[in-house]
Amino acid sequence: MDNGTLMVRAFAAFELSPEMKEHLAAAQAVLRKSTARLTFVDPGIIHITAKFLGEVDEKKVPRVIAALGSVKSTPFPVKGGRITVNNPRRPHTVWCAIDDGGKAGEVVSAMEAVLAPLGFPRETRPFTCHATLARVKEADPSLFSCLEALKDHSCGACEISGFKLKKSTLTPRGPVYGDLCEVAW
Repeated sequence: MDNGTLMVRAFAAFELSPEMKEHLAAAQAVLRKSTARLTFVDPGIIHITAKFLGEVDEKKVPRVIAALGSVKSTPFPVKGGRITVNNPRRPHTVWCAIDDGGKAGEVVSAMEAVLAPLGFPRETRPFTCHATLARVKEADPSLFSCLEALKDHSCGACEISGFKLKKSTLTPRGPVYGDLCEVAW
């Protein structure tokens, strides 16, 4: 990186509606009652990550945008499901499971197919459609009590009609996102 190459931390994401983000913010308010050490995602930037690209050479971004622009789909509904953790024994993430009828996974597969020739490795784990609400720094039993209290919480629903390639700038107060492009259907 000492050759003056500028890198952009990038990912592709499905955006959620403001209404759905309000439901998720309400769930975060319940989680804040936990004594577990949690780092919360700003409700305004909660999204479904489709593909994390990592550090991308700025010169490569136009090719990434062109490749993602070829990904086609039709709008599909998503519905927020249960608030849970990625792994009950060793939780790292609190998330809202998202019911997408498999459509988001189809789009992610198409993204993987067009990005692999550009040198982005395919994800080896199956795609799990979710929206991250918090990262777990240190778990304790109160976290699971809060999750139990949220078991009937409505997380809303919305329609996904495209995705965005976003850049992420890490700051001490959390990430700041900017849009690099939008692919709409």
